[in-house]
Amino acid sequence: MTLFQERSGGPAGPPVVLLHGLTATHRYVVMGSKALQRAGHDVLAYDARGHGASDPAPSPSAYEYADLAADLLSVMDAAGIERAVLAGASMGAHTAVRVALAHPERVAGLVIVTPAYDPEDWPGDLVRWDALSDGLRAGGVDGFVEAYGESGPPTPEKWKATLQTVLRQRLGAHEHQDAVADALKVVPRSRPFTSRDELRAIAAPTVVVADHDEPDPGHPLRVGELYASLIPGARLVVEDEGSSPIAWQGGQLSKVIAGVAAEAFATS
Repeated sequence: MTLFQERSGGPAGPPVVLLHGLTATHRYVVMGSKALQRAGHDVLAYDARGHGASDPAPSPSAYEYADLAADLLSVMDAAGIERAVLAGASMGAHTAVRVALAHPERVAGLVIVTPAYDPEDWPGDLVRWDALSDGLRAGGVDGFVEAYGESGPPTPEKWKATLQTVLRQRLGAHEHQDAVADALKVVPRSRPFTSRDELRAIAAPTVVVADHDEPDPGHPLRVGELYASLIPGARLVVEDEGSSPIAWQGGQLSKVIAGVAAEAFATS
């Protein structure tokens, strides 16, 4: 299985690994911003198994967080990166947390962007995830977008056009849409960690980037607040109410990541 990777920036600079969310690709972490590279960071981004230009998993069930975490470590090993700041969104955030808990020596810092997993709410609304998977498998991008509108809370009119545009761009970027449909079945049923208290063991410098619920109800603000309250020393960053989420602004998110890297590698 081959994972598509893109490495750029200063090879001697502080390393940053970007991890995208479910149904996204490597382009949807800092949204194409090159601010980290211009600042001299060694930036490694990759498409998760089954996403973007990466190969599907060897079986339809092999999209669990154990698989995703093993991929992250393999990508770092192949790139010769011993320690890095891990900046991940949603599924990518949960994958980064799993590696930080199991392999803290590999994690210099964490930027946890829009986490959605709460061990006490797991597994959540599987009917919605299954509807999205079935919609994508049966109807492609249009089927996914239709299922997204029908199976979840209504999107406020202010954000509807932006959200639909992003969804269509994201879903159209996958070479293996059936593999993404498989991931939509498996990832929500998998646990990146088992209890809230495990987050207290994270020692790396951490920023949690959360969104208000109106533009992004799928990543509740309370979950971001929860992570920030449990991870020692973690800082919570949230956009001003009514503004576009920081997770949607690649340049602003890159500044947050660079700040964590400066702290992480200044004390390493």
